[in-house]
Amino acid sequence: MPFHSEIASRLVLLDGIPSIAEALSSPAMLRQLEAFDAYPGAVPPTGVITQERSIPGPHGPIPVRIYFPEGWALQGRPGFIWMHGGAFRFGDLDMKEADWTARELVHRAGAVVVSVDYRLAVEGITFPVPLDDVVAAIRWVRENSEDLVMSSISVGGASAGANLAAGAALRLRDEDNWAPEHLILVYPSMHADLPAPSKSLELALAQMLPVLRLPPEMFRSMRENYLGALSSNPPGYSMPALANVDGLPPTLVLNAEYDDFRASGEAFTATLAAAGVDVEQALVRGMLHGFLNLPTSFEPVDDALERIAERLRATRTTS
Repeated sequence: MPFHSEIASRLVLLDGIPSIAEALSSPAMLRQLEAFDAYPGAVPPTGVITQERSIPGPHGPIPVRIYFPEGWALQGRPGFIWMHGGAFRFGDLDMKEADWTARELVHRAGAVVVSVDYRLAVEGITFPVPLDDVVAAIRWVRENSEDLVMSSISVGGASAGANLAAGAALRLRDEDNWAPEHLILVYPSMHADLPAPSKSLELALAQMLPVLRLPPEMFRSMRENYLGALSSNPPGYSMPALANVDGLPPTLVLNAEYDDFRASGEAFTATLAAAGVDVEQALVRGMLHGFLNLPTSFEPVDDALERIAERLRATRTTS
């Protein structure tokens, strides 16, 4: 299908921007991108209680934000640990992909959500530091699940956060003999280099403005920044498509229709299926990479969140 009509109507806001790389170095172009991404009338759901915590990690304290539904003292809540995206370089607990997604899943699934402010790959920080933070956060949640009124623990993330979620699941499989109930991967980045696009994806990418593309050279730059000296020989935990994925839990992959990274999500889905992992892939129609930053008035965004919530609701028990 074509771009969502609301996105198509706003493309004029991107006039004059030749590429995302050039936009990131131009204050004026950045303002255009911010206008394109802004939906000032949208608001997150109410009925959510939050707590800011700092938990121990191997590289120092890790900030997390915990989201509870009203009446959270009731037992039997599905637990969900969530990692935002941002190419390993950007993002925080306040971005909509982090904060609004957590609030929506509390609202829809009655879940307790822990959003992790892992260290970014900036100022000399590289793999495995961000992944170490995520692994430490998951272990902390497991150790404190009773206090957090969680009856189950699922793990997920978006883009680079999906990479970290899967990498953490692989490490915990190997080091702790543990797996989450579900693994949720939204427009994931799983490969050291982008796989070749399918014919369907080629046709979709041909319709996109250059500023909306996330081309292979950007993908490589993201990898090199995250991996540092390991860039030429990435470990499996850093790029999960390179790992043995046997034993990963039931996995949901949500790919954006108009997204270069869709090639990685589709190829990783095939890898999981070949390994016998219970995997479901859904194509979120009309959407670009980063669609979880959009309001739920977009029907495909609403549907994607409902798919995640359905997974979490299925793990819920009552005391």
